[in-house]
Amino acid sequence: MSEEPAPVIQTRSLSKVYRGSARPAVDALNLVVPAGHVFGFLGPNGAGKTTTIGMLLGNIFPSSGGGTVLGKPLGDRETRRHIGYLPEKFQFHDFLSASEFLDLHGRLYGMPAEKRRRRIPEVLELVGLGDRKKDRLRAFSKGMQQRAGLAQAILHEPSLVILDEPTSALDPLGRRSVRDLIVYLKERGTTVVLNSHLLSEVERTCDAIAIVRTGRIIRQGTVDQITAPTSTVNLELEQGSPPVAVLAAIARFGTAGPQSTETASFPVRITDLAAVPDLVAAVIAAGGRVRAVIPVRESLEDAFVRVMEET
Repeated sequence: MSEEPAPVIQTRSLSKVYRGSARPAVDALNLVVPAGHVFGFLGPNGAGKTTTIGMLLGNIFPSSGGGTVLGKPLGDRETRRHIGYLPEKFQFHDFLSASEFLDLHGRLYGMPAEKRRRRIPEVLELVGLGDRKKDRLRAFSKGMQQRAGLAQAILHEPSLVILDEPTSALDPLGRRSVRDLIVYLKERGTTVVLNSHLLSEVERTCDAIAIVRTGRIIRQGTVDQITAPTSTVNLELEQGSPPVAVLAAIARFGTAGPQSTETASFPVRITDLAAVPDLVAAVIAAGGRVRAVIPVRESLEDAFVRVMEET
């Protein structure tokens, strides 16, 4: 039997107290990020996410506790060569062209010239800037600069990529391209840590998440483990408006919402999920033809708000 790969990130009671602060910025954080996962790191402003990332990168020294990244202790200099990082506020050398910018970062990563020549056009194509490689960064929109920042984060083919608000300046098409890029990285075995306030994006891309508040993890698990089932099911019938008898049958179990304009489905809020089989039987007896009954879970955004209120 093959052994499970070691976690890419593992912290043990990791803490940071800034001088003059009344409370820790990060407080006894125990974080585990499995290899090959897309991991969401969530929390309100001031929760300690940026400080945690700084310690993982070796840019900030912990006050206590410790951990490993890619199997090496926090702060290991050689490990840094195998990490790609896009900070939320990236400082660009705007007098450089996109290719020159990536060549500079390739040199800083220690990439040989031959590999830089190969990878720079590849990553510019991946982020949708293949036709702008000679343009100077000062001519780029904020969204295009964000794409250039993504390109530098993956240029050296790192084992771990940390993205801090990578879609904050992007339109819907840009956000979709970032999702596609994250899928591409995952398929290549790259571990991705994603910090984003756009929880719908996290919900679509992440295998697991951790929610932090005041420097502590308050929830950690898969999206399904953190979100909860609701008392609503989507009831899909054969095409055509449901007869009055079907609506009357539904009313015995709950309240039907507005029917979808595209399909013969509508949400039904019921008082007891255990009564779903009885609901279906009643709809069929009333002449309805049921195609599907789909339980509705709360969104990650709703779950996030609920967790914040519970704690």
